[in-house]
Amino acid sequence: MQKTMRIRRSMLVRNQEYEGESNGRYKGIETYYITERKLLTHILCLEKEQARKEIKFLFEYKIRYAGMRPFETIKYYLISLSSMVARQLERTSHMPAKAFAFNNACMVLIETKLNEENTFEFVDELLEFYMYTLKNKDLPPLSNQIVNNVILYISCHLESPITVEEIAKEFNISTSHLSRVFREHTGVTLVEYINIRKVEESQYALRFTNRKISDISDQYHFCNQSYFTRLFKKYAGQTPREFRSNLSVSYFHFSFPVKES
Repeated sequence: MQKTMRIRRSMLVRNQEYEGESNGRYKGIETYYITERKLLTHILCLEKEQARKEIKFLFEYKIRYAGMRPFETIKYYLISLSSMVARQLERTSHMPAKAFAFNNACMVLIETKLNEENTFEFVDELLEFYMYTLKNKDLPPLSNQIVNNVILYISCHLESPITVEEIAKEFNISTSHLSRVFREHTGVTLVEYINIRKVEESQYALRFTNRKISDISDQYHFCNQSYFTRLFKKYAGQTPREFRSNLSVSYFHFSFPVKES
């Protein structure tokens, strides 16, 4: 009990010191928080270049006043920033499990891949991951509701052996009609889109885990690792092994074609 009281008194004294220092030692603190709000806005709006500019200022401020080694300062700030982005993801996607998994993935990535030599390259990678996750939180507003529902169904079953026949049965529609309507509104076949989405999602596991590539291939039900590698290179432009080892390689994102009105 006495030890607890001493800790509380120590914390109280230090808090008072911080309050006293805030008007003198921490110059520009208001600018710091304004910049942090701008950073979060840029991240949520998928504005990577602007986000990079704001985060550079925040790093410089933290390093100047944190009293820790620059590397430790950056590391702990990135962990904190990832939590802020995860909370925003939970609010906008209404999927707490996804936000929790995203936050854990960020912490694992920071803990295992950030080092003093690759700091700025790593920050670019983390910003890319933030935006990749936020970009995929909503469905594309395609004009055909069946196609939108099929896209949602695929996203929810990426780790299942999805087939065109299974999807057609789920939506009580013939496979030929479903295939025709899907291609008409997306520009790709249904089978191709399933593969595209599985390749997109496999990028998470490649970057944020140390699992074998063959295990990741099995997770998304590719028929074998060789086929997974061929499809991954087709869409991402790199083999899964190259993508995993090179943080400067950007994520592959599929975009639906915009039809002229």
